[in-house]
Amino acid sequence: MTEHPHLTLAPSPIDDEPIRSSCTVEAGCLVGITSHPVQVEARLAKGIPAFEIVGLPERGVRESRVRVKSALAAQGFPLPQSCFVLNLAPGDLRKSGSAFDLAIAIALHGATGSLEPHAVKDVLLLGELALDGALRPIRGVLAHLRRAADRGIRQAIVPRANEAEAALLDGALDVRVAADLRSVVEHLADEQLLPRPQPGRAPRPPRAPDLAEVKGQASVRRALEIAAAGGHHLLMLGPPGAGKTMLARRLPGILPAPDSDEALAIATLGSVAGTSPPGSLDHVQRPFRAPHHTASAAAMIGGGEPPRPGEVTLAHRGVLFLDELPEFRRDVIETLRTTMELGEVQIARARYRVRFPADPLVVAAMNPCPCGYAGDRERLCTCTPDRVDRYRQRISGPLVDRFDLHVAVPRILARDLRQAAPGESTAVVAARVAEARRFRAERPNDAGPELEGLLAATDGDALDFLDRATDALGLSARGFVKALRVARTIADLETAERVSTPHVAEAVQYRLLDRRPAR
Repeated sequence: MTEHPHLTLAPSPIDDEPIRSSCTVEAGCLVGITSHPVQVEARLAKGIPAFEIVGLPERGVRESRVRVKSALAAQGFPLPQSCFVLNLAPGDLRKSGSAFDLAIAIALHGATGSLEPHAVKDVLLLGELALDGALRPIRGVLAHLRRAADRGIRQAIVPRANEAEAALLDGALDVRVAADLRSVVEHLADEQLLPRPQPGRAPRPPRAPDLAEVKGQASVRRALEIAAAGGHHLLMLGPPGAGKTMLARRLPGILPAPDSDEALAIATLGSVAGTSPPGSLDHVQRPFRAPHHTASAAAMIGGGEPPRPGEVTLAHRGVLFLDELPEFRRDVIETLRTTMELGEVQIARARYRVRFPADPLVVAAMNPCPCGYAGDRERLCTCTPDRVDRYRQRISGPLVDRFDLHVAVPRILARDLRQAAPGESTAVVAARVAEARRFRAERPNDAGPELEGLLAATDGDALDFLDRATDALGLSARGFVKALRVARTIADLETAERVSTPHVAEAVQYRLLDRRPAR
């Protein structure tokens, strides 16, 4: 081949060239309610101007290129006309949402050599950027911060709009709040430090409705007290207008206030769901969720892409009220069977497997028949026996079995309502519930499995009575155990060490739908 000494080939602009600078910052990806650590790696090289993002970014993350470039330019940090490569590690975790904007912007700014590497080391950056560089709030800040504290991250920077929930972490991590991108850059350059979050000034949430407003319904009020004391699931059966919904809405008020761990868990779930944070952990109340009967299975137990918690998780450590239970789709309410036993939701998909905490006190209400007036003293039921059977068969036996208490809610006549005296207040009942729970916590537990402990703490005469009731009513093995648990709670309400026959007799009365039909 003939050589031409005066002819040289210019290097192609797309050939690999030495990298001029790089920067790595910490971010987080929310999957369900769990924050997964993500490292945002930015590298700057000579070549055709480009901006590539790799690491399984979803559409919302890919769109961050437009927001980040505009925000940097608006804040006085325009990017050079160069080739940028951005990697979100680990590469096998799908990244979604706009919470990566701030981390991407700082990584790119650092890759130009404008920040020292140590300035961003072990600093978690969270926030969505507006086109003018302002920081917007994101979901799940509390979940990200709790995970960062466990990982040993030294500092976190979050949007000022998330200040109230960031303050709930109570010093477990050095958290700073920022209003815009420039203030973050100045903080990392030690020019102007960002402030720490201050506790929210939101007013204390209103108290739950008072039980004193309920007149009559002594048996149902008693069932609510037992349910609150022992954490028992409750099914109410009664005609329209009997007060089932009114009674259910007063249940959270007689539950003990959440302790600090429960309050933080409830606040974290609210943060993931994007609800308004409380002023402080002392203001956290047990949730009350009442989804409509048209809710889908995903809305009830969680799901979607990315996966989000459903109603049963948002009611965690509170009350989940299912009004008109037979009107829910069969596949929706059947999903509760495992949840009511395990206290968690497991969602398995091809791309992910997530777990949501889901341990609410489930309260359901239903009519006795399609028209609602079977057994009513004043109105005649128009339903045939077949219609009643089909209506009740909308709820499977295994699901009914998982309710510890089945209680009838009779309709109160107007003349009786006017003459009835007010019932006990929420404060009085809540005090008894708290005392029963304290007594149960201090009572020595019997060694061995739960059933053996329950049997050991029950008198022989009471067990004989329960055996006869089981045979006469056709209770299942699960119904037998649940009756025994309810009897133990009734004994705790009386601060009794042993479960006696009266306790068991009252517990058996609450197995209304388990009874063997007459022949």
